[in-house]
Amino acid sequence: MSRAPGARVLVLNGPNLNLLGRREPELYGIVTLDEIESLCQAFGEKNDLLIDFRQSNHEGVLIDAVQEAGQHAAGIVINAAGYTHTSVALRDALASVGIPIVEVHLTNIHRREAYRRTSFVSEVADALICGAGAHGYVLALTHLSHLLENLEKGDR
Repeated sequence: MSRAPGARVLVLNGPNLNLLGRREPELYGIVTLDEIESLCQAFGEKNDLLIDFRQSNHEGVLIDAVQEAGQHAAGIVINAAGYTHTSVALRDALASVGIPIVEVHLTNIHRREAYRRTSFVSEVADALICGAGAHGYVLALTHLSHLLENLEKGDR
């Protein structure tokens, strides 16, 4: 890849994702968040990205992480989980950072309950990947890496 080596990427996960593998496995699958983190870290190692992988059930902690990423990271991959559909504050934090953002969801939010089709995150994200399960995180990192390469070339 031609982008600057060792770019830091925040992979941020919202409420209840710490329960993956146990919570509604018929919907979310049996892959745990630790396993998703391993996938992301392996991608980072192969592609010279420093992955900062975090999860919180607390909206303010997520907002603090986004604001910190605006100062220290090249981009963000975010699965805001339930806050996707409810948090204007998280949306506003994401809008303020000025770095590429890729939204990811394990399930296809457009095939679920009507309220899940509204995403405050999508309003400020550069891309949305949903319905690909745990592999969606790898797709999100792949696209984010592409966005970072284009930024170095002067495109967005």
